Amino acid sequence: MIKLVAAAAFATILTLGAAARADDPWIARDKAFHFDVSAGIAAASYAASAAWLVDARWKALAIGGGLALGVGAGKEAIDAAGIFHGDPSWKDFAWDAIGTAVGLAVAWGVDLLLGGVDHAHPALAAPAADLAPAAAGQRF
Repeated sequence: MIKLVAAAAFATILTLGAAARADDPWIARDKAFHFDVSAGIAAASYAASAAWLVDARWKALAIGGGLALGVGAGKEAIDAAGIFHGDPSWKDFAWDAIGTAVGLAVAWGVDLLLGGVDHAHPALAAPAADLAPAAAGQRF
């Protein structure tokens, strides 16, 4: 699935080069919308998939990122095809990618703060020696 999303994004970016408008600024209301929607999709899909993928958070990151980038690439492909009113823009897709990265970073950070660390990152977990006195019922 990741390869399919990457191929679709790459194909979309290639088709956008000739159709990009000259008056397409980097900072605009539609760019904020692309950023916000991509961040929301990435964070929400990470949260939903992390609930059932408790042993491998990288899979939840891949699902969240793939879904958000896939939606962004699909939107730009629809714009390029002229199906709905909209102009294709590689700058829009760049803001989709930035929003996806920020959404995943925030969701993963909240997951680490609230849910602890999974087994894939033992360096971030508390050492077993620190947990031994509490497990034995000793108090200091």
